[in-house]
This record gives sequence, C-alpha cells and structure tokens, in this order.
Amino acid sequence: MKIKSVNLETVCGITSVLPENDKVEIAFAGRSNVGKSSLINALMNRKAYARTSSQPGKTQTINFYNINEALYFVDLPGYGFAKVSKETVAKWGKMIDNYLENSKVLRLVFLLVDIRHKPNSNDIQMYDWCIEYGFNPVIVATKEDKVKRSQKAKLIKDIKQTLNVVEGTPVIPFSSLTKNGRDEIMEYIDLVCERFNDEKNQE
Repeated sequence: MKIKSVNLETVCGITSVLPENDKVEIAFAGRSNVGKSSLINALMNRKAYARTSSQPGKTQTINFYNINEALYFVDLPGYGFAKVSKETVAKWGKMIDNYLENSKVLRLVFLLVDIRHKPNSNDIQMYDWCIEYGFNPVIVATKEDKVKRSQKAKLIKDIKQTLNVVEGTPVIPFSSLTKNGRDEIMEYIDLVCERFNDEKNQE
C-alpha cells in the first residue's frame, strides 16, 4: 500500500463516544516512550504527523488517523507512565479496554515493546486484554538499532516467553531510525485490509 493521504479525523478523550467507523481499524498499543508515534510516522511516511514527545505519557487520547480514505490507524494512549496519578492511569486503562471491547471494525493490534527490556506487567496485561477480546496481536520490538545483531534472537525469545505469546505470534524488530521492519509491518496491514474488504463484499 502506498500512503497518499493522512488525516487526523477523530480524537477521543476519556468522556468521548467512540466513532462508528465503516473502514477497518488497525490499532497501536504500547507503554509510554516505546516509540509508538515514531512507528506511526514511519508507516505514514510523515516526519512528525503523529506527535512524538520527549515527555512520556503525552498521548492521553485515542487518535484515529484516516489513511487513504481506506482505513484507520488508531493510536492508543501510552500506558505505564509513573508520573501521572493512579486515577489517570485507571482512566486510560478503561479507555483502551472500552475500545478493544466495542470497536466493530478493529481487526489488528500491534503491541509495541522495547527490544532492550523484557516486557513488564503493563505489557503483559495489554497482551492479555487483546487475547481476551479475540485479537492475537503482532508484537513490534522497537529500537532494534540500539542492540547488537548477535543479541536479537535471545531478546526476541525473552519477549515471547515473558508475554507467553500464542504459538506462531510474529515478533517484528523495528527501528524508526533505519526503517527496518517497516515493510513487514505494512504487509500485515495490507493483508488485514484485503480480508476486511472481502468480508464487506460478502455481506
């Protein structure tokens, strides 16, 4: 897929009603500072459309990016940031939970983890939520340019074991610096879009 147009169409806060979209949604989840905005920008071929910040926890809304008038990239709030109140953390959790449970057109979740560290309890909870609602997330191991090539296989194995992933779950190493992994991620997105369009044609 060649991305020709991008539009931040809907921003949902804690009290917002989720939009009833008729195009397929692809969601991106991950803890604060994992590089979620950088990944979305790399996929969209935009330098700074999704807001990146040196201040973790900046994304406090669910942002719906209309791509090519054909699908949505859905940027979920970053979780696990220590400097916000427990009340705020609980509200973000409810927002994400509500979205996973109620979106009628969500078909794929990318769960981002930092390749340098084992997934923490928040990552495990996010993975378990996805499974609970019927999604088998594709794991994106970000910041892969920051580790030695010889370390990658072991780090990916650690990620799979810590999350206790479903057998066959892909883990894609990704670097926003080199764009390594971008094409593989786009292949999954293309496949999901094709399947969704086939579903609609059969209705």
